[in-house]
Amino acid sequence: MLPSCCAVRLQHGLLTYTRSLVLINCVFTDQLDFSKKVDRLRCPRNMRGDINGNIVPEKAKNGGWTREEDKVDLAEQSLLTKLIRRSLVRNRNQVEVLQRDPSSPLYSVKTFEELRLKPELLRGVYNMGFNRPSRIQENALPMMLAQPPQNLIAQSQSGTGKTAAFSLAMLSHVNPANKWTQCLCISPTYELALQIGQVIEQMGKFCPDVKLSYAIRGNRVERGIQLQEQIVIGTPGTVLDWCTKYKLIDPKKISMFVLDEADVMMATQGHRDQSIRIQRQLAKDCQMLLFSATFEDSVWTFAERVVPDPNIIRLKREEESLDTIKQFYVLCKEKEDKFTALCNLYGSLTIAQAIIFCHTRKIAAWLTANLTEEGHQVALLSGELTVEQRAAIIERFRNGKEKVLVTTNVCSRGIDVEQVSLVVNFDLPVDLDGNADNETYLHRIGRTGRFGRRGFAINMVDSKHSMDIINQIEAHFNRRITKLDPSDIDEMESLLS
Repeated sequence: MLPSCCAVRLQHGLLTYTRSLVLINCVFTDQLDFSKKVDRLRCPRNMRGDINGNIVPEKAKNGGWTREEDKVDLAEQSLLTKLIRRSLVRNRNQVEVLQRDPSSPLYSVKTFEELRLKPELLRGVYNMGFNRPSRIQENALPMMLAQPPQNLIAQSQSGTGKTAAFSLAMLSHVNPANKWTQCLCISPTYELALQIGQVIEQMGKFCPDVKLSYAIRGNRVERGIQLQEQIVIGTPGTVLDWCTKYKLIDPKKISMFVLDEADVMMATQGHRDQSIRIQRQLAKDCQMLLFSATFEDSVWTFAERVVPDPNIIRLKREEESLDTIKQFYVLCKEKEDKFTALCNLYGSLTIAQAIIFCHTRKIAAWLTANLTEEGHQVALLSGELTVEQRAAIIERFRNGKEKVLVTTNVCSRGIDVEQVSLVVNFDLPVDLDGNADNETYLHRIGRTGRFGRRGFAINMVDSKHSMDIINQIEAHFNRRITKLDPSDIDEMESLLS
């Protein structure tokens, strides 16, 4: 399936490419060769996305261009997770299905053949390596493909096959003989839109008459001439412009509307209102599909406003457990003492791989340099890197090229590396008020003790305030964090055995 050839040029001179299958494949094939993607899809770190998911400069409060502390950006985190995910996650939790009409039969499928897909689509599904539907696909696909169409709100974590599910639904929905836009999908950023496009292109590989277009800012198209591509993916602001200002899409002809990453949308100023304005222009019988990883009250309110009379699917996130993680704290006076304690730990422990969390990029860089001087194989991961560069570093770490990963908060979620046996909080996680950030602490130390293995978490305490943080964490999780003296090798061997 070939997208229409059309030049795309993003402003600020940051991205220029021709939207043909050759270049899209250049960017996206060989999922794990991230070196080819560096700087191609991301801007320098002094740029941020605007409400259209496009790139605009960001000035720090002090008038400078850098931020000392890394904050987790939801859209970037979602993209990073997609880039490094090797396979569908194994989720052991039950799917909860709330039907619009409780009296109607509830269907689920165990094979893709049961969906009675077109042969070329089924071939595309198997060509992507899918052998059987994931848990959310088992329940969601029959609803997405049902006739008459049914609306759906679905909650699931990354890696459950959600993107493949609605991509398959859009491809199934399209009538290739109709040369106008029939399926519309909006995503928070252009990188995430391109990720969806990759899935659609791979799945629709054997559907040559189905065309795809990207509604992202800078994709210069001729005004007043309606698109012939049956599927359009883009960011809310540009999609809205294409529907209203440029008249490229007739909203009344859209028969399937997909809103992906709704929780990320809500975190980006302007996306909510733009999404609602798009939805209002659609025909009343247009099928609405909304997906979100989390559903806080604001996201639920938004979802119910956009999607009338929905079926609802919830796939609860597996809770990270502290049961397999031994937690300790080490008393230190300053960063040099922390470094000495860390070296003592390495001198007395057999550590497969370790992740060390720092509060700022400056400390992370300092620690990386000192560990390297000591002969350790160290990788540095922080927020000034592009998402693609981060993904490449994580892949090297996962493959064992480096044994120590020094990072800021950009790596606190979703990174599953089986060999990680030690997590070190070189700096303890705190919120804006200086109190313990318990959620971040859980995500950080949850990088060890994965897959039922035993892991260790070491917390560096360098002040009365940081000791207070330890006490708050102990109280919150109702778990004791044991004092550890790295200079006492016998004690360490006893406690860490």
